[in-house]
Amino acid sequence: MKIIRAEGETLAQAALLADELFPGHAPGELLAEWEELPRTECAVFFAAEEGFPIGFAQCQLRSDYVEGTGTSPVGYLEGIYVRPGSRRKGVARALLSACEGWAREQGCTEFASDCELKNENSAAFHLASGFAEANRIICFTKRL
Repeated sequence: MKIIRAEGETLAQAALLADELFPGHAPGELLAEWEELPRTECAVFFAAEEGFPIGFAQCQLRSDYVEGTGTSPVGYLEGIYVRPGSRRKGVARALLSACEGWAREQGCTEFASDCELKNENSAAFHLASGFAEANRIICFTKRL
């Protein structure tokens, strides 16, 4: 398994993986979004095995308030995905480690993330990776 910072073609491949994690985006939408973000504020890491794309992770710096943290900026795991056939082999942990290393290089002393309340697999991954739960929220909207 090889983990690299995604650029050019590997960034495009990571965006295709992101489409699997975040369905409903227009083709190329996530890639265009990533290409607009400054390299000093966002990093995308790409995992491949024998040249086959198997996972990605996106992290960013957040300078606004991040639940449960006391510093700014905070490294933030925006998304992480490993294809089903490559799970439970350390790929997600390696991608997370790359993100944490990048955040340290940016001067961060804290790293955070989130997941949906119903996403038990993601919550278990976070807890097993050393995260501590900071809070639970329910978001509301209403039409005016």
